[in-house]
Amino acid sequence: MAADEGLLLNISEDWTFPGFHYSEHKKFPRSFGAEERRGTPKQAKGTKRKFQGAIQGPPPKQKHEISLPPAKKTNVKEVERTVKGKPEGLISPKKHPAVPANEGQVERPFIKTSSLFKNNPEIPEIHRAMVKQVREKVFTSDSFHELGLHPHLISTINTVLKMSSMTSVQKQSIPSLLEGRDALVRSQTGSGKTLAYCIPVVQSLQAMKARIKRSDGPYALVLVPTRELALQSFDTIQKLLKPFTWIVPGMLMGGEKRKSEKARLRKGINILISTPGRLVDHIKSTKNIHFSRIQWLIIDEADRILDLGFEKDITVILNAINSECKKHQNVLLSATLTEGVTRLADISLHNPVSISVSDEACDQPVKGCKAAREASHLQASAEPDSFAVPEKLQQHVTLVPSKLKLVTLAAFILGRCEFEKNQKLIVFFSSCELVEFYYHLFLQTLLGSSMAPASGQSPSASSRLKFLRLHGNMEQEERTAVFQKFSQSKSGILLCTDVAARGLDLPQVTWIVQYNAPSSPAEYIHRIGRTARIGCHGSSLLILAPSEAEYVNSLASHKINVSEIKMEDILSILAMDDRFKGRRWGNKKSRSVGPQEIRERATVLQTAFEDYVHASAERVSWAKKSSAVFHPCLCNLP
Repeated sequence: MAADEGLLLNISEDWTFPGFHYSEHKKFPRSFGAEERRGTPKQAKGTKRKFQGAIQGPPPKQKHEISLPPAKKTNVKEVERTVKGKPEGLISPKKHPAVPANEGQVERPFIKTSSLFKNNPEIPEIHRAMVKQVREKVFTSDSFHELGLHPHLISTINTVLKMSSMTSVQKQSIPSLLEGRDALVRSQTGSGKTLAYCIPVVQSLQAMKARIKRSDGPYALVLVPTRELALQSFDTIQKLLKPFTWIVPGMLMGGEKRKSEKARLRKGINILISTPGRLVDHIKSTKNIHFSRIQWLIIDEADRILDLGFEKDITVILNAINSECKKHQNVLLSATLTEGVTRLADISLHNPVSISVSDEACDQPVKGCKAAREASHLQASAEPDSFAVPEKLQQHVTLVPSKLKLVTLAAFILGRCEFEKNQKLIVFFSSCELVEFYYHLFLQTLLGSSMAPASGQSPSASSRLKFLRLHGNMEQEERTAVFQKFSQSKSGILLCTDVAARGLDLPQVTWIVQYNAPSSPAEYIHRIGRTARIGCHGSSLLILAPSEAEYVNSLASHKINVSEIKMEDILSILAMDDRFKGRRWGNKKSRSVGPQEIRERATVLQTAFEDYVHASAERVSWAKKSSAVFHPCLCNLP
């Protein structure tokens, strides 16, 4: 066949979505970007689902056939009529009257399903040189007792936080910070950087001769890039302050009521955690906020703060602090050392120590941050930066044609969560619209009543599929609830944007899946850093189109190794689920499932997805909007 068959929809233009294709008044689709071959339109001979039967009633359902949720009436139904025993084409019911019942049987409306396994681009072999990855030793044998901390603080660390020995970054950072030094801390994600600054802050404030009063206002300011990281940092500091009840922590972030935040500021907050934008808002509009007693300024995930465009806000905050308090200790923490971070270090740090766990260049004064930046810039131009990855992280990649990305992702989720216990997945998408679309798609298809477990299959399998979503367009109350629910859950699937890619410590995450390739190797590192944290095991999967295969070499140039998983191996998990058994197999139990049946099962699953979109014009519009955000080059949208 020269081209794939697509869904027939009565819409005003062609559009394409990963896994879907629609074309007005055509039996063939436009090709998928540069990856597909164009062909001459011919009569479709591919997979076609026809519902035949008498006019009096619908045909009986097959036992293992997927029944779809009730669909709204739309104007896209088409019927095929027969003239002189030969098909005459597709006739719209709006333009032609229905065939009278006394003229015999007619075919029921049908939906043409995309031919998944035809006319796909060839999947190239991945040729890459093995590189030695940069590894950081996470834990040390040193105890917190060796730091001379308050006994109650040590007890809280051991009993409440369940930590008895320091990580490498904590061992190198805490002594320098307790000495009052400014510091630039660089360490891999999940290495314990939050405690590396929280412990010195709490130790120094509780040791002050004049006991701190709530009405004194902020003694420490912690800036973080996202609301979720603000919640997490606040929770950590709150636990450390259990023995020191006179020190009051507080939080400012977007999405909360300004009136409530102003009331808290009036009462007094001693350790203030905030996102930059919200703090600038209060600096400009709240009279009760002051920084005359500030002793600590912590900028966590400094690279991400700059990536999000907060550089001007950071300047406003630094000016506000410096105008009221000339002497204070500044700390910058980041998993990657970008040019922006070194520029921020220039203006905010005074004679700092540089702490970098990967190259063990710790406790060394940064002799002129400007010179250090120039040196690092020259080095970067000669050789790309290398990134440290967790030692127990297994990284994988799979090459999948665009049409098969959706079923491959669904098969992977089913394989991990339905047939394995205590699996916790995070799936990263490139936009809020994609997260919303796939979240509702999976809820209605993989968890819908039509997808009830087949006979002989454990009913608990479907109950293991627990979908959540997290993105920046959600209301703050809902974002907080989702973050806390996923943190406390032992299993589940979180669909999210990069709002969850930085700094978040989500316990027991077993897999990170990247449905859309990240914009840079640094972003890749931050995404996979949500698993294999603090010495735990974890895995990651990067899904690439064949045209994106060169991305693997880009990762290798930064000393990142990934091993390939074949698409066929991921799809083979569908053989374990008889809900996707093709029609021709009926109720027969095949002893072995071959490649052909795997393809048929994948098509059945794909059909369920397509029918969900086809069920209403609103969903079609929704899918088109998500498609335009994802791949503008694949859509001819006005």
